[in-house]
Amino acid sequence: MSFKRSLFLALFLFGAGLVWGLTFSIDRPGPLAGNVAELKKLSDFLLPLPQPSVFAFIFLKNAVAVLVGFALSPFFCLVPAAALVLNGGLLGLVSISVVREKSLGFLLAGVLPHGIFEIPALIIGQAAAFSFGTSVMLAIFSKERRKLVLPNLKQNARYLALSVILLLVAALIETYVTPLLVR
Repeated sequence: MSFKRSLFLALFLFGAGLVWGLTFSIDRPGPLAGNVAELKKLSDFLLPLPQPSVFAFIFLKNAVAVLVGFALSPFFCLVPAAALVLNGGLLGLVSISVVREKSLGFLLAGVLPHGIFEIPALIIGQAAAFSFGTSVMLAIFSKERRKLVLPNLKQNARYLALSVILLLVAALIETYVTPLLVR
């Protein structure tokens, strides 16, 4: 699958997850409720840490998630698909909760500054995973496709590198700018 098609698929899955998350309430149990509880625990763990440690944790967590999605993409692209739907779902669910408890302005101040880098990074990284995973899966069944795997890997490694760079910028903003905006 070309990167462009993979990008559209990634956008669709993230968007579907976002809509799915917006339809749930944090008050009633649902498939995403456990993830929200884990996010709360993670937040409580990170708050007392020094900012450089928080930055390193956020960056490494997000970068490893994208890299694992890429590495496991030849297994029917399940990990990248799940990552996109779940991340979109969590964003939708948390957004509804924050708007109810605080305000839309608070949500935008808390998500927008780093989200303009983090969300595209996730989508680009997982689109690269779809493109690479599809290439590997097709190569298993077609000798002609095998010679395309290495060029595909090289092309998608560039997109993956872009994704990681965007995640680095997002982690910096999330650590050092976002706390100033939500105070």
